[in-house]
Amino acid sequence: MTLKEWEKAFKALGQHLRLRIIALLAEQELCVCELEEILGITQPAISQHLRVLKEADLVWEEKVSQWVFYHLKKEKLAAVLQSWLAYLDVPLAEKKEFTADYDKLQQLLENPKVACRPPRKRYK
Repeated sequence: MTLKEWEKAFKALGQHLRLRIIALLAEQELCVCELEEILGITQPAISQHLRVLKEADLVWEEKVSQWVFYHLKKEKLAAVLQSWLAYLDVPLAEKKEFTADYDKLQQLLENPKVACRPPRKRYK
């Protein structure tokens, strides 16, 4: 995954109401009117939250007659979280997008007068 994909997924996961929607959809597929009843918020508000979750590719919709049911993509959610954890295991020095941050971190650690903590032994 790319940082942009993680950013989109974590933005979707970064709001309390969307986490509630995810928890509900993990239980079973639901339509907007059911989510409206359970969550006590308006249909437009729920639709906005579902849009964010769809853009992050965490939910999918199924049209049944005049109803649209939303489903959680559990495998996708698991893949996002697992890939993020794997990404965090890669040392910062090996991540091109964080070269400047890594360099500043090294400078900070090498200059104890600037660092806000005493030098310490690093553990993995």
